[in-house]
Amino acid sequence: MTLTLTVSDEVRALAPGFTPLVVEAHGLTNGPSTDESSALLDDAARRLADRLQGRAPHEDPHMAAWRALYTAFGAKPSRTRNSAEALARRALADGGLPRVNLLVDLYNAVSVAWLIPVGGEDLDRIEGSMSLERATGDEEFVTTAGGEELVEHPDAGEVVWRDGTGVTCRRWNWRQGPRTRLTERTVSGIFLLEGLDPMPVADVEAAGAELAELLAKFSPGARIEVRAPGL
Repeated sequence: MTLTLTVSDEVRALAPGFTPLVVEAHGLTNGPSTDESSALLDDAARRLADRLQGRAPHEDPHMAAWRALYTAFGAKPSRTRNSAEALARRALADGGLPRVNLLVDLYNAVSVAWLIPVGGEDLDRIEGSMSLERATGDEEFVTTAGGEELVEHPDAGEVVWRDGTGVTCRRWNWRQGPRTRLTERTVSGIFLLEGLDPMPVADVEAAGAELAELLAKFSPGARIEVRAPGL
């Protein structure tokens, strides 16, 4: 089954240079991080350092565009960073990138190497279709705090990803909810790469192709579809 994803007219007006690319995969094999996935993360950190040439992540033009967009919908980008900038900062720090599980390691490596936000959702945990829209403030976002389940509500006007049940990711790509995240039991996933002008569409496509190749390598026999940029 192909998951339907839509971007609202309000969001398109806010970010006319937004270029999403979807990689949908079925028959995946997940599990704990491996030496090989760990090596991919280390290599991604090296590629990032080469890309930045001594600059801080937020000084990269693509990250600067995301910061401006966050400001436009009312978020504070120095406090709630887009996922790529947050990962890049960790990649360059002494502790390096976290090792989560195999599938998360793969898409985090692509995100860091290309400096592009990448998210992964478990298709079997998504209810209905997914949409990127500006929140009313009444939507529910189920998260955890101190080991306890907690229900938050996005700010009115905040850009969120949501499905038929509620918000799956707040502030565009800042914080994913635990309900749909990829776990070691995941067998079907949707991976979303999110580019903004001035990132060339060709770079978004190349990052998506790299992720698809990694998924095929680590999950032989998986059915993988890369959709053309745009939704």
